[in-house]
Amino acid sequence: MKPIIPILSVLATIVTVASAEKLTFFIGTSAGGALKSEGIYRSSINLATGELVDPVLVAKAESPNFLEISPDGKYLYSVTRGSDGGKVVSFDIAEDGEALKNTASLPSGKGPCHIAVSPDGRGVFVADYSGGAAFSYRVDEKGALATAESEIKFTGSGADPKRQKRPHCHSATVSPDGRFVYFADLGTDRIMIYSLAGEAATLTPADPPFAKLQPAAGPRHMTFAPDGKTAYVINELDSTMTVFTQDPKSGALTEKQTISTLPGDFKGTSKCAEVRVHPTGEFLYGSNRGFDSIVVYKVGAQDGGLSYVEHETEGIEWPRNFNLTPDGKWCLVANANGDNISVFKIDIKTGALSATSHKISVGKPMCIRFLAL
Repeated sequence: MKPIIPILSVLATIVTVASAEKLTFFIGTSAGGALKSEGIYRSSINLATGELVDPVLVAKAESPNFLEISPDGKYLYSVTRGSDGGKVVSFDIAEDGEALKNTASLPSGKGPCHIAVSPDGRGVFVADYSGGAAFSYRVDEKGALATAESEIKFTGSGADPKRQKRPHCHSATVSPDGRFVYFADLGTDRIMIYSLAGEAATLTPADPPFAKLQPAAGPRHMTFAPDGKTAYVINELDSTMTVFTQDPKSGALTEKQTISTLPGDFKGTSKCAEVRVHPTGEFLYGSNRGFDSIVVYKVGAQDGGLSYVEHETEGIEWPRNFNLTPDGKWCLVANANGDNISVFKIDIKTGALSATSHKISVGKPMCIRFLAL
């Protein structure tokens, strides 16, 4: 009966969001770009029309490239890359979602690129791409980062002589039940698996300690289906999506399908980036950079397998990240090379995307996170 709980939670979220008029979201950015971003920005989407509000700077920071929000919506966490190395930073979110207040900052490797929060809100997990390492942090009762609990240095290499000479930890993903943390290592074609020891946020290698992908796949990001039974990994280097089933007892991942994210006749260089599952669990989305697009798949109701639906390309420029509104009606794409965020309407029957005229300008958008108040 356990899988029913996350499904009911998803349905409750969809109903709540559907009754709201607008939804606030925060934008992580990177240094560079024509618009010269200064930190974390706030905007909102009209859930009835898809219109966006012009972004407002709410926290100055050096390349706050990835963000995550606590499950209760009270705190925001960011990884930053500055002249003095990588950091992980915690913020209080104002009750109306209009402002951020910095509460703590801790060192976090050489080049942190991704961050995750446990379902109970007591642990924060960081992937360090440049250092090939994973970190975990304990959060105190007020949502501030308290102590560093684990620092794990990965070892090994992969088949790609340019991109896989050494480990490159690219993302952290917590299982929906909060028992396991998964780190995608692009450099060694592995998903490293760790057991999570309660509120201490300490990481312990699981048994088995990793899942292996195809040589030179380059796993980047990972997400779970709403029922927690199936995991999806998007592979940057060979432009594929891999479907895994998860063993709820051991955390082990078993591969069941790998499918291309590109059209069969595509010729050229492309790199995958983000993966997102629709709130209903019926569709899966992935982003391609090079063949600038969002690929859409239908998810099999019985086995979680994928079948191709379409590619959306209109107005998309190096989609470093994208996100789906909790009501499942809109897709916001962070066009890193276009210095903008564009809105696509989701066909709730087919999963297909339709371009809209709604767009906001922001320098090098790298991450979009919604705040469900």
